[in-house]
Amino acid sequence: MRKILFTALLVYLATLSGCNQRANTYFEKKLAFPDLLTSDQKAKLSAYVVPTQSQYEWQRMELAAFIHFGMNTFTGKEWGDGTEDPALFNPTAFDAEQWVNTLQGAGFKMLILTAKHHDGFCLWPTRTTSHSVASSPWRNGFGDVVKEVKEACDRHNMKFGIYLSPWDRNAESHADSPRYNALFTQQLVELLANYGEIHEVWFDGAHGDEHDSKVQRYDWANFYQVVDSLQPKAVKAIMGNDARWVGNEEGLGRETEWSVTPLQPNINDAIINENIRLGISPTTDDLGSSRLIAEAKTVYWYPSEVDVSIRPGWFHHPEEDQAVKTLPQLVDIYFRSVGMNSVLLLNIPPDKRGRLHETDTERLKQFGDYITQTFENEKLTNGNIEWKAPTGASREYNVIPGETINTVMLREDIRKGQRVEEFTVEGWINDEWVELAKGTTIGYKRLLRFDDVSVPKLRVTISETRDIANISKVGAYHAPHLNQVH
Repeated sequence: MRKILFTALLVYLATLSGCNQRANTYFEKKLAFPDLLTSDQKAKLSAYVVPTQSQYEWQRMELAAFIHFGMNTFTGKEWGDGTEDPALFNPTAFDAEQWVNTLQGAGFKMLILTAKHHDGFCLWPTRTTSHSVASSPWRNGFGDVVKEVKEACDRHNMKFGIYLSPWDRNAESHADSPRYNALFTQQLVELLANYGEIHEVWFDGAHGDEHDSKVQRYDWANFYQVVDSLQPKAVKAIMGNDARWVGNEEGLGRETEWSVTPLQPNINDAIINENIRLGISPTTDDLGSSRLIAEAKTVYWYPSEVDVSIRPGWFHHPEEDQAVKTLPQLVDIYFRSVGMNSVLLLNIPPDKRGRLHETDTERLKQFGDYITQTFENEKLTNGNIEWKAPTGASREYNVIPGETINTVMLREDIRKGQRVEEFTVEGWINDEWVELAKGTTIGYKRLLRFDDVSVPKLRVTISETRDIANISKVGAYHAPHLNQVH
């Protein structure tokens, strides 16, 4: 009887919320709660919010590369002021093919290019401003970085995204909101209509002095409409509502990382006020607990993207060539981003030649080889069997005899929601179960590390879950030892 009542509630809720409901009562991307629900009902229903197909494919990438390249590459700045002479932009050996080959060899599935940073310099020959590659000596003024990079991505079947900075320190119309919004919209249209499929559109919310009475007010509703109409499969990130900023630029996900959250980007007053009421922002530790959901009016599938640079800065500076992150640092970032239910967006900035520096490329090769070596050698014999696990359920997994493990992977089938709130992993040692690791959320992927151990079998217990958890994989591996992270 309870199941019948709950199913009826799901159908009723779908009617009230007006959201996209799949036939099997899952809710894509959004679920609005009516007032009649209890806290327990809200928590359970949140387990039925699922990603769109584009969000699901985005999550499966795991690794994306950020390419910060532009005027700052040639001035040595991180944030240009927009007064730079376009003649300064002149890469001597531009090679988008080298970028894509290097990234793909390291396991990256998408490249996101800074088509325009805060200085307003455009890497394509836009009609909106003379502050672009068309005014530079590169390719005699006929160059198009966006085009060359997109074509290289297409040749190698790599996904392509763009970062278009809303803040533009060169545009005379910036801070005259209607005029600048029209200019920005035209830039978006140029990028989204002329280069084939775009897989991610990345916005930040920077707009200069918050206390300036003339601060620019962005027309996010219109920007969203442009993206959705021209690139309906593209993921809108950060100030978009498909993928959120993890809340830091250190490469660190949360120990408890929910993809289902009341949080939305601050694109209008209603959302801003709701985020304030709930006390949440991208930097808040708790973005999806049952306590928070009980207070929410609406929840969304809004997963975490972790952005971090391989160098201290986001643009290439020769003085940082010896400060590239070490292999242990990159591996730790991988475990604390991809291994904590997030997508890792790692920035690798090209140098003045227009090439990825040799130090960076060597480090990326080491990183890709390490990840491949670790996860291509599965140590369990029965970890790929789907498991429907209610609260308190346990399942045993057999380790290949004689193998040593120090890493465990757990995955939920997020096409059926994110549900696990707490779990434990144990090993059979000296005729008893000994805890090896434990965690809270799982989501698309959770990785846990522990000391080397040789055990005949593992046991996974789902201690708490919002509804029957759909565990799609449990894996065990041996990650090669690295020097202490420094």
